[in-house]
Amino acid sequence: MRSRLAWVLTLALAAGLAAMPALAQDKVITFGFPVDYTRVYVFVSEEWTQGMVDYLTLMNLKGGVGGYTFDWRVVDTGNEPQRGIEAYERFRREGASIFNFISTPVSNAVAPRAMEDGVILLMPFHGRSDAADGQTFPWLFSLGANYWSQATVIIQHILDSEGGSLQGKRIGLVHIDSPFGREPIPVLQELSRRLGFEFESFAFPSPGTEQSSTWAQVRRFRPDWVLLWSAGPSQSVGVREAIRNGFPLDRLVSVIWLDEKDMNIVGAAQARGVKRFEAAVPGREHPVVQEILEKVYREAGQGFGSIDNVGSTYYVVGIASVAPVVEAVRIAAERLGEPVTVDKIRAALEEVSDFDLGGLMPPITITPQDHEGGGLGRISQWDGGRWVPVTDWMGAFRDVVWEMVYESSAQFRQGQ
Repeated sequence: MRSRLAWVLTLALAAGLAAMPALAQDKVITFGFPVDYTRVYVFVSEEWTQGMVDYLTLMNLKGGVGGYTFDWRVVDTGNEPQRGIEAYERFRREGASIFNFISTPVSNAVAPRAMEDGVILLMPFHGRSDAADGQTFPWLFSLGANYWSQATVIIQHILDSEGGSLQGKRIGLVHIDSPFGREPIPVLQELSRRLGFEFESFAFPSPGTEQSSTWAQVRRFRPDWVLLWSAGPSQSVGVREAIRNGFPLDRLVSVIWLDEKDMNIVGAAQARGVKRFEAAVPGREHPVVQEILEKVYREAGQGFGSIDNVGSTYYVVGIASVAPVVEAVRIAAERLGEPVTVDKIRAALEEVSDFDLGGLMPPITITPQDHEGGGLGRISQWDGGRWVPVTDWMGAFRDVVWEMVYESSAQFRQGQ
């Protein structure tokens, strides 16, 4: 692990230095990516960060955006809030004004400082779900469907699959016993009241490598559908347990954290049929991914990691999490005038409208009220070799999501 981390951080330095000759120092937007390479989020951080940096590198190679180019700082936090805070302060001194920690505990620890300092903190698919409330959290941006929104999209898919009625159906939630794992429970309870299905949750202890007793309880419940809510190695364990217990995989739907590597661990053919929430289009067919392969890797040799990762699930999530900010820089340069400051980028983010990067991601529209962007996603299904979409991009039960957002953000305001 130490050698892999050293390799990644060496690439970070090399990529930054390679970009320097093209950068005019007064026209540079600097990102800070203090991420967890060594503890909890190892399963996602490397490919996610690679996608973000490769996209920024592509923008630099194309001459920047609105006369501005991009720089970045990357370091390992080990998922420790104090190390994240220290990296945040150091990177701020070095000029960073936009951050993504890819870690809920670190992001949540830094959030009060970021709001006080007037620094943009990105929380796509992690951090505070109530960061969707732009009025309460003007400097925090979800830029993608939070966990409450993901749960509603999954239930909408189940509802559609059942012909428009869930009366008398049984839906189970198999989840890791953590705040993240428990987060969809209130939404699912509310939807069970509205739609008439019976709901039960089944927790397994962290790290989730042993789930047999949990799935024995699931078997006794006899659910029609199961939501799988975990991340990392426990996800493949959950799919294996579903298979072992004879549960049909086409009725097992995961939160966003299920990828190609998980399927290969289970067995690509054996995992056929399982579904997941999807936030970006995986694979190498999309023009942006093709352009990165050609310009960043083959021509410039400035890729931030292994070319084998390009186009993976978490790689394209990385692109999708930073592309709206690049779009905001363009908007700020064109509409708000020089110089493009972090305040103007924040304001421009709230003008990003119907942005989907040519179909790589669902169209998001950010407003001063909604920093989530609409909470859209889709359901995809593993066909034994790749993920195939089975729905269009969609949002669902937005009133339920926003009730949760406002309730949570109100508690935050009361605690200040």
